Amino acid sequence: MTITVIGTGHIGGSMAISLKENGFADHVIGVDASRDSLDKALRRRIIDEACKLEEGVAKADLVIVATPVDVTIELLPQILPKVKNQVVIDVGSTKQRLLDLADSLPNRPQFVATHPMAGTEHSGIEAAIPKLFDGKYTVICEAEKSYPEAVALVEQLYQSLNMKIARLNGQEHDVHTAYVSHISHISSFALALTVLEKERDEQAIFELASSGFASTVRLAKSSPEMWTPIFRQNRDNVLDVLDEHISVLSRFRSLLIKKDFEAIRQLMVEANEIRRILP
Repeated sequence: MTITVIGTGHIGGSMAISLKENGFADHVIGVDASRDSLDKALRRRIIDEACKLEEGVAKADLVIVATPVDVTIELLPQILPKVKNQVVIDVGSTKQRLLDLADSLPNRPQFVATHPMAGTEHSGIEAAIPKLFDGKYTVICEAEKSYPEAVALVEQLYQSLNMKIARLNGQEHDVHTAYVSHISHISSFALALTVLEKERDEQAIFELASSGFASTVRLAKSSPEMWTPIFRQNRDNVLDVLDEHISVLSRFRSLLIKKDFEAIRQLMVEANEIRRILP
């Protein structure tokens, strides 16, 4: 099978590596606005060939759009009208706006909206790694609007990556990702800014930083170019979650002011219930 990956960055490159290694793809074509990224992908043999968009789509059996979500919005109207038998998927972190757009385009049933819930704080083709998706979940959205054979092919692709599959509609997906992913990134960015402000006066704060601090701010290293469009497209859901998060932080602040440490302990006991979900 020939697969064209549009966007040879962290996610697209990692998918290309794994799909070649597991034999799902016989030939991988890369399409990217950055010639440097394509050259690096060719040198690492992550892709077998570099093409322009139209040629890459024409040669493919399956097209993976692995660009930032705002770029995907721009590209899908250029891709779907050109497909014949190809299946097209995206891997973006927001879905409702893209699904609304897809509904207005030709060849809608050949498009399958997906979101593999995997990734690191690193970006670019340099961050492409094997087994990134192993054991993780992928979400397929509104599969009923796609051809059954297209959905079956996409399920085979993700099963070959050893991923578990969930199905949601676009609204459900965007709400859930706001809770489990998007708020985590905002919190990490905010904490990093807080500490950087303190670091102006006290460099030693980083010398004393533990692994707990490093893991908490790890997401603050994520690409602003990728995350700004995510926050833009999922703004309303992120605001709802952020309001709730601020409310909880305010409870901690209020209890600290009151020196009510038993109530703080009880909040932490309640927070420990996350172990049931994330053992």
